[in-house]
Amino acid sequence: MNALSKRPRLGVHIGLSLVCLIMCLPALYALQVATLDIVAAFQAPPQLFPPGNALGSNVATLFTRLRFDQLIFNTAVVSLAIVIGKTVLALLAGLAFVYFRFRGKVVLFFFVLLTLLMPTEIIMLPLFNIVSELGWVQTNPRLALSVPFLATAAGAFLFRQHFSNIPRELADAAQIDGASPLRFLFAVLIPMSWNVIAAHALIQFIASWNQYLWARLVLPPDRFDAQLIQIGVRNAGTGPQTDFGLLMAAGIVASLPPLILFLLLQKQFMSGFAITRDK
Repeated sequence: MNALSKRPRLGVHIGLSLVCLIMCLPALYALQVATLDIVAAFQAPPQLFPPGNALGSNVATLFTRLRFDQLIFNTAVVSLAIVIGKTVLALLAGLAFVYFRFRGKVVLFFFVLLTLLMPTEIIMLPLFNIVSELGWVQTNPRLALSVPFLATAAGAFLFRQHFSNIPRELADAAQIDGASPLRFLFAVLIPMSWNVIAAHALIQFIASWNQYLWARLVLPPDRFDAQLIQIGVRNAGTGPQTDFGLLMAAGIVASLPPLILFLLLQKQFMSGFAITRDK
């Protein structure tokens, strides 16, 4: 029985390993190209093995010619601002939808969920017109990058579902003790929601880090001090002939910060969604 029960598990593990390998192939190929110089990157057929020896020079070029350190810092500041703003607003929205009674709450929550069905690309041009009329594109690009994305329907839904599963008696006890709604939020709800907050913050950080289209649309080409890592990845390898090794090295470097953050918060990410799912 034990031998028979292990065979299906072995097959499942082999199948999952193959699926993971297939999903990793684009990243592995990008890493391979990042090790090539401009001559080797244009070989046909492409050099799949062995790796080249130009990875160090490509990465050094990114930080000397394209100033990737400044781009990473700018991107981290904008992403953290979006994450903090989205998390605060999502917590307050979840608190209102669960613990406050007001007319039209169900209808309002329905319209909040309806925005989840709207692709971001649909609202790009209206958002750009708004931030342009406010003058943010010319005077303060960081506001144009962050403020339009502070509201999050997914975050409001996530915290609303999570708060709905917290015993109502805690809110009644806090109300009897004279605690205000914000005191109840900070003293009771947030300490019970750290895993969900971490999962939400991780998702929003990765989404804002990978917001390539909006960054390219908003940032003026002459404002290098405000540019993000997305602009640097796009500009890497440009010239008379595209250096694909340098371009892939830029993509690999750009993916490292969210990957490291995901590995650090992986436990909180999984447990946060497990709590929401189980309840």
